[in-house]
Amino acid sequence: MRHSLKHVAERAGVSVKTVSNVVNGYPHIRPETRARVEAAIVALDYRPNLSARNLRQGRTGLVALAVPELDNPYFAELTRHVVTAAAAHGWTVLIDHTDGDPDREREVAAGIRDHLVDGLIFSPLALSGAELTGGADRTPTVLLGERIDAADGRGPADHVAVDNVAAARDATAYLASLGRRRIAALGVQHTAEGVSARLRLAGYQAALADAGLPADPALLAPADRWHRADGAAAMRALLDSGARPDAVFCFNDTLALGALRALHEAGLRVPEDVAVAGYDGIDDGRFSIPTLTTIEPDIERLATLAVELLAERIGGGADRPPRECLVPHRLTIRESA
Repeated sequence: MRHSLKHVAERAGVSVKTVSNVVNGYPHIRPETRARVEAAIVALDYRPNLSARNLRQGRTGLVALAVPELDNPYFAELTRHVVTAAAAHGWTVLIDHTDGDPDREREVAAGIRDHLVDGLIFSPLALSGAELTGGADRTPTVLLGERIDAADGRGPADHVAVDNVAAARDATAYLASLGRRRIAALGVQHTAEGVSARLRLAGYQAALADAGLPADPALLAPADRWHRADGAAAMRALLDSGARPDAVFCFNDTLALGALRALHEAGLRVPEDVAVAGYDGIDDGRFSIPTLTTIEPDIERLATLAVELLAERIGGGADRPPRECLVPHRLTIRESA
C-alpha cells in the first residue's frame, strides 16, 4: 500500500503538520523530532504525492524543453542532462523538436502551453529578440544558445550559453600552433538563423589575425545545415576548388565527421596532410578514425544551470532582471590534430 502523511505521523508520534514541515524542509524543527519523522519515512518508504502538492501550489510538475534537432548528438546529450537535472526537482520534461522553423518557434515563444507547463527551456534558431520578448511574461523561460537581444539591448529572459567566439578562437589558435598556415573554416552561414556560425567565424578570424595569417576567402566553406553529409559535401567542394587547406576548423563535430570521410575518400591523411578540429565534444568523436580533436562545452553544467534558473523563476523569482550566464569550454586534443 502507498503510505500517507497520516501513517508517517502515527509511526513517529507527531502531528501530520509536523511531518509536512519535515518533508517540505521547514527549518524550525527540533533535531530529535526531525530524526523520528525521517526514520518513519524510511521505514514506511513514504513518497510525497507530487501531483497533490503541485495542485495545491497551482503547478503541473511539467516543464518543456524545445530544441532545434533531436537527431543532432549535441542536442540529444543536452536533453539527457536537462531531464536528469529536472528530475531532482520532481519535474517531468516534455520535449519539443522545432527544426529551427520560425512558425514552430513562434508557437513555443508565444506560450501556447501556459496551462500545461510550469516553465520552458528553449533553444531558438530563427526568432528575433522582439519575438521572444512577446512571450516572456507568460511562462517562466530560460534561453539556450546564442544571445538574441531585445530591441532595448537586454535579453528577454534568463540565458545560458558558451562563448562561441572564444571557443572558436581557441580551436583555430591550436591549429595555427601546429604550424598549419592554410586553415579552413567549414560551416560558414550568412542566414539570419546562422548566429552560431557568425560567432564561430569571428573567433576563427581573430585567431588567424593573432597568428599573423591571412584571411583567405577561398578557405571559407559554407554549409547550410550542420550534419555529416553537409560536412562531407563542403569538404569535397573545398578540395575541388583547389584551395588545398592544411587544416580545417569545423563549426561542429558532425560536420567534422563528414569532413573526415571526404578527406579519406580523397586519399588525404589526417592529420599528416590535413589536421581537423571540431566543436561540441559529442561522443562519436571519441570513436571516429582518427579520433576527433574538438572544443567541449560543459553541456552538463549548461543544462543544470538552465534548470536552476528555471526553478528560481517558478519558485517566485519572476520579477528579477534576466541573467546572462556563460559555461566553460575546453579544447580536447585527440588524433585528428
